[in-house]
Amino acid sequence: MHPKQLLPIVFSITSLAFAATSHAETYRLTHNTSNNTTWQQGADKFSEILNEKTDGEVNVKVFPNAVLAGGDQMKQSEMVGRGDIDFVITSAINVTPLIPEMAAFSLPYLFSSYDQVDAAVQGEAGNKMKEIAEKKGIKILAWGENGFRELSNSVHPVETPEDLNGMKVRVAAPMYIDVFNALGANPQQIQWTETFSALQQGVVDAQENPVGSIIVPQRIYEVQDYLTEWHYSYDPIFVGVSEQLWESWSEDTRTTVQEAADQAMQYQVDISREKTKSGIQTLKEHGMQITTLSEEQLQAFRDATQPVYESWAKKVGQDLVQTFEDAVKQEQ
Repeated sequence: MHPKQLLPIVFSITSLAFAATSHAETYRLTHNTSNNTTWQQGADKFSEILNEKTDGEVNVKVFPNAVLAGGDQMKQSEMVGRGDIDFVITSAINVTPLIPEMAAFSLPYLFSSYDQVDAAVQGEAGNKMKEIAEKKGIKILAWGENGFRELSNSVHPVETPEDLNGMKVRVAAPMYIDVFNALGANPQQIQWTETFSALQQGVVDAQENPVGSIIVPQRIYEVQDYLTEWHYSYDPIFVGVSEQLWESWSEDTRTTVQEAADQAMQYQVDISREKTKSGIQTLKEHGMQITTLSEEQLQAFRDATQPVYESWAKKVGQDLVQTFEDAVKQEQ
């Protein structure tokens, strides 16, 4: 046989050998928001780093807008806990139906600075929450940032609790229903994927979310005229993996996935904070009227929501909340 006739056979055998030894895996990652948010950027960075670290042997396909859960942002985490979805990036407040303790992060006016946030999230409080999540089948790999939640509306500037009387506000979770009831508003829990149209059609007048990670990239300024900077609640996000999947991996794979998650979420935190800094100016350029509350004005909101804080602290667990409060005190 002529040597050239051997080439197809050799190529074929080589291909078969590669196919036999290749174990490339593709996993699915779900998150709540659209593909132009810092959530998506964090997810993409995680996928990119993991692909590079494993020379293409581990791939992550990102699915925005909770499409794998039929648009249900709360259901995603339950599906990851059961092993139906591999990875999730979601916010703490969106996991509270499955893990009520997650509400501790978002207690009204718990945090007032990023230093306090970082001390809690990256310290003992964050570690305790990881332990709690594991019992629900979710291995939290790393914390990211959704941010301090600010209020936007299409009715009028909000400077006092009385300005919220009767205002229809879209909220993300049960604790926020209690917060806005205490402020005299009419809160309605609506899936994020339905929120823009609800604001557009006047189903609700207002919504609350972080500026850099949600309000600007999701173009909320197209359907809202006013923004109040009140930092009333902080909301971290996290990248989590199915505990079943995590346990199935070798120690080397776990180390690689963990490193990718740490790097990706630090990147996501950094860009979220940068976008928050520039976001207020962006909103002004798009015609929104910005109200920044004074310390005296903020105190009125703190006083009005204190009963909600106390009520939810009991539900979450006083010992766990104390861990958060201790972290805050370290940075005051």
